[in-house]
Amino acid sequence: MQFENCFNPYSDRCPVYDLPDAANRRALMLSAMLREAQSSKIDAIWIGRDLGYRGGRRTGLALTDDVHMGIHAERWGIAASRPTIGDAVSERTAAVIWSMLDRIRDGIFLWNVFPLHPHEAENPFSNRQHNSTERRAGEEVLDQLISILQPARIVAIGNDAAAAAGRLDLQVPVVQVRHPSYGGQRQFLQQIGELYAGARCDQSQLF
Repeated sequence: MQFENCFNPYSDRCPVYDLPDAANRRALMLSAMLREAQSSKIDAIWIGRDLGYRGGRRTGLALTDDVHMGIHAERWGIAASRPTIGDAVSERTAAVIWSMLDRIRDGIFLWNVFPLHPHEAENPFSNRQHNSTERRAGEEVLDQLISILQPARIVAIGNDAAAAAGRLDLQVPVVQVRHPSYGGQRQFLQQIGELYAGARCDQSQLF
């Protein structure tokens, strides 16, 4: 899957931060997670919008930055080694997401409507919203993923994820929660805490 002004972490190499075999490392890790998920009971697929330059562009994992890549891999019983060089980079959205996932033992798979990193022209270290062509391609992949993993429900994080899920002919319920960015952190924590009993988080302890 290739699009203009998009970084595919499973086939592209960042000349600034990636190790020589970074794309292969990310592809192998995601493949291993998918295999484990196929043989597991999946409570939900949590869906974000697209990969960000501080998170999934580097790790190849939705809603996951360098700091949380290891615990994401451990959650599926696989080994992980960072595909990037330098200090580990954190992403605020990933920190909030994982503050709740650390408290939840249910089978949860993380994905995005658009599974690549869309960026502004001439600025690979920026984020932009995917366009309609990219969205349609991403929704096809998402539909296939849902068919393969057979989750009990979909948790759509934000309006864009909820809109994409609504366009698919799904046989499972879709629960929309607030995206934790742009002032939505408190509501996100509350909503996830209500969905998963006992998964409460004091946001004053996050940062």
